Amino acid sequence: MVARVQTIAFQGIEAVPVDVQVMIAPGKKNIQVVGLPDKAVAESRERVQAALHASGLSMPPKKVTVNLAPADLPKEGSHYDLPIALGLMAALGAIPGDALAGYVVLGELSLDGTIAPVAGALPAAIGANAMGKGLICPSASGPEAAWAGSEIDIVAPRSLIAIANHFRGTQVIARPEAKIHTPAGDLPDLADIKGQESAKRALEVAAAGGHNLLMVGPPGSGKSMLAQRLPSILPPLSPRELLEVSMIASVAGELAEGKLTNRRPFRAPHHSASMAAMVGGGLRIKPGEASLAHHGVLFLDEFPEFHPQVLDSLRQPIEAGECVIARANARVSYPARVQLVAAMNPCRCGMAGEPGYRCLRGARCQADYQARISGPLLDRIDLRVEVPAVSASDLIRPASAEKSAAVAARVAEARAIQRERFSARGLMSVTANAQTPTSLVEEIAAPDAAGMSLLRDASEKLGFSARAYHRVLKVARTLADLDGSATVGRIHLAEAISYRMAGERLAQAA
Repeated sequence: MVARVQTIAFQGIEAVPVDVQVMIAPGKKNIQVVGLPDKAVAESRERVQAALHASGLSMPPKKVTVNLAPADLPKEGSHYDLPIALGLMAALGAIPGDALAGYVVLGELSLDGTIAPVAGALPAAIGANAMGKGLICPSASGPEAAWAGSEIDIVAPRSLIAIANHFRGTQVIARPEAKIHTPAGDLPDLADIKGQESAKRALEVAAAGGHNLLMVGPPGSGKSMLAQRLPSILPPLSPRELLEVSMIASVAGELAEGKLTNRRPFRAPHHSASMAAMVGGGLRIKPGEASLAHHGVLFLDEFPEFHPQVLDSLRQPIEAGECVIARANARVSYPARVQLVAAMNPCRCGMAGEPGYRCLRGARCQADYQARISGPLLDRIDLRVEVPAVSASDLIRPASAEKSAAVAARVAEARAIQRERFSARGLMSVTANAQTPTSLVEEIAAPDAAGMSLLRDASEKLGFSARAYHRVLKVARTLADLDGSATVGRIHLAEAISYRMAGERLAQAA
């Protein structure tokens, strides 16, 4: 007799069905797991035997073969423990075999028979729902899985004994409830920033249109503080965005206690991060920082200190909105629609261009430092703003800066205009001007006659690429939305071009 239990394997955030087949046959007492298991899956036989023994069920003195089909699909992770154990219990008659037919199962076993939480419960629940099945998962992962929908049958036991009693009818396991994680404390407020009005304006424009931003200034000028306050003026996640963000966090195992959060991600990796850490990869092809920042902010402080190859690996995710990791035997895609915010010093000593300071290496110090950032990557950054050192008068003056709530209200109004514009064209997945398809840029951001004349002159003098031309139009469209204007005027284009001109020295150095 062969007992069958349905489970899943992860390819990116997609759940691929896997059939766990357990057969008990005459032979030497042994458990053999086949079907391209990795080390964690192969070790499951020891955990399964110990968990069954702790639950009062002895292993038969026969040969047990566990096949994970399809056999040519690599199986990774510890979530195969529970389906293997339940398949073995069904083969032994400890639980009814037909009771498992309507469920997808995943979970890791402890040696005492309890079920430990695993990564990927949310995409597993969504995949099970698509297959018309219920889900059996660890109790700690139940609140996460419950977000897949109220119609899906979810059983979240704490131990093997609990699930056996549930199927025998002697114990009923209640369906878990979806929970939301509320982070402690409020987000940092823009009112904490003294001075830097031009940088605050650029931050508002970046938030309103989802544009990439680069801040250049000496140490201590407030670049990191500004970036950390960007989430406080961004609109909350929509239900669709919340689900996408949570699926990535679930696969990465970063959902605390199975609770989802409605705050936009803010990821700030150290400048020593590797390429695999940034865009994803590794032995099990995990999502990287760019994917974990999906629908949020990816903040790169000390921008030139990152390895040039790591920075250039972001060029495709910024443009396409996804990270594609290709290997000889696998190809995995993770969503990565991020808003890139970078901060850097103008040179290695950090004080180039500041009044009263003279660098011993001269202009070469600044040129060599800025040349670490490639021109094609700079071309993908819409807003480039200089953040000068804060003066003593700015620090001493009474606090009267605008709060994040007021800026967030303007950003929300501009985003509402953009959503309405794109939904009228059937583009439900596009929510910000920075995501505008190339074919629509000149239609929705068509400037008036004076604006077109200015844009033509600026393009000729500054040598805009086609990408830069379109990104200037997108920024101008965002500025018009902030003003509540249906037409992109000369004043909007002038400000958009000024953000582009601030980075010309960087482009020349690169």
